[in-house]
Amino acid sequence: MENKHVSKLIIDLNAVKYNLTYFKNKLQKNTKILVVIKAYGYGSDAVEIAKSIQNEVAYFAVAYTNEGIALRNAGITTPILILHPQVINLELIINNNLEPTIYSFKLLNEFISISNIKKQSNYPVHIKFNTGLNRLGFNADNIDLLTNKIKKTTAIKVTSVFSHFVASDDKTKRDFSLKQIDEFNAIKHNFIQKLGYTITSHMCNTSGILNYPEAHFDMVRLGIGLYGFGNETTVTSELKNVVTLKSIISQIHLVKKGESVGYNHTFIANKDLKVGTIALGYADGISRMFSNGIGSVTIKNKKASIVGNISMDTFMVDITNIDCNEGDDVIVFNNQQTILNLAKKSSTISYEILTSISQRIKRVYIS
Repeated sequence: MENKHVSKLIIDLNAVKYNLTYFKNKLQKNTKILVVIKAYGYGSDAVEIAKSIQNEVAYFAVAYTNEGIALRNAGITTPILILHPQVINLELIINNNLEPTIYSFKLLNEFISISNIKKQSNYPVHIKFNTGLNRLGFNADNIDLLTNKIKKTTAIKVTSVFSHFVASDDKTKRDFSLKQIDEFNAIKHNFIQKLGYTITSHMCNTSGILNYPEAHFDMVRLGIGLYGFGNETTVTSELKNVVTLKSIISQIHLVKKGESVGYNHTFIANKDLKVGTIALGYADGISRMFSNGIGSVTIKNKKASIVGNISMDTFMVDITNIDCNEGDDVIVFNNQQTILNLAKKSSTISYEILTSISQRIKRVYIS
């Protein structure tokens, strides 16, 4: 059924392609690019993003198996790396031609067992090493046991070895990042030598691409940069905004001095006001932290501050000095700076603002 929600997230696929090209131009000719489209394409739409660029990238990556299956069901044939596979889903990974990250011996043993049961030969897997993030990955002292186990089976074959930066966006942590690069270099050389065949290596995320060209290796992983955000304001300004969140004024109220707006009497009018009710709420990804003047929207090119508490499906704004009507457009954000300002006001990052946008919001595509 067609989504009839009056609020909409407009996704500029031309901007996506522009940003992809921007980062491609930072790479050596033979360096491949993997695009991360986990979390519903960082809140936009993983399927539409993938369709628009699948002929221009070597890989896609998602966090979980169901995200990869959704791409396959939509007809995406590009290789898809599952960053955080779970044992319960390993058979589904094979059934849908997805490629798992192997980060522990438990996962390795289970995947080899299932691959043998399903009579697989040289099934592609990706080996992750921990170089300081301490989240997922083998350690350097696991290499001997790890390569011995892999060489004893023909069910799987390693496609890539990779690691993840801890703070590639923070120049004050440069010494730590360089230490990570050195450690990964040693790991990958040792691992590949003992494995006995050539494989792809990768380490860089978006900020790694920008700050550590010496770590581009064979492939890089582009995430937030695709959606218009760099690790510095100068870089972000060179990228194009991908998403715009719009809604409408559902109703206008005349609120008298002394009356309250919204739940729990958290806002009391100190003068007569004109208040507009907006068709978005915290169930749509508008954080309650923006309540009572912390957040604002744009109506008729003018700022309208949020009054009262944001509720599940709506919030209210002060439109006393704005000449507007019910049904008029409301802009929550339409550029990177607004998104960054919202993130700052709610003590978070652009990633969370983007990925919080509910899937019940209608997606509209510009291409």
